[in-house]
Amino acid sequence: MSPSKSGRTDRPDTVSLSRREREIMDLLYRAGSATAAEVRSALSDPPSYSAVRAMLRILERKGHVRHEEEGRTYVFHPVARKDAARRNALQHLLHTFFDNSADQAVAALLALKGEKATEAELARMATLIELAKRSAARSIASDGDRLRVLEAAGATTTIEQ
Repeated sequence: MSPSKSGRTDRPDTVSLSRREREIMDLLYRAGSATAAEVRSALSDPPSYSAVRAMLRILERKGHVRHEEEGRTYVFHPVARKDAARRNALQHLLHTFFDNSADQAVAALLALKGEKATEAELARMATLIELAKRSAARSIASDGDRLRVLEAAGATTTIEQ
């Protein structure tokens, strides 16, 4: 990550964001970039313009956003890519609400989606689970535990000891 104007080079920690800061980051990820006025107009129950500018400066100091000057206006951009921020947020969610348990999170997601989950979504989840199983089996085998991974028909993974 390149240094921000404040000189920070470490990865931003989204766990330390307040509710309002997360809301601003969500807006910036959706829009790609925004001025303080644009952020303020998109916030629910918006604070004063000065307060929004102060929050953007705090987010910049924390390493979450950077700004570019366009004339007399600052345009703010998220520093981390959206996929990295998503991974960080998901890790925080798993840790906070699901005791780092992926199966509890998936169960909650399926309960939330209920009957609204499409066949395509369910098939994609099943495929991802199968790929995760294969990856875990290969990892075990490559760790020198004297295990071999045998794949039959490209879909079934068997582990022999």
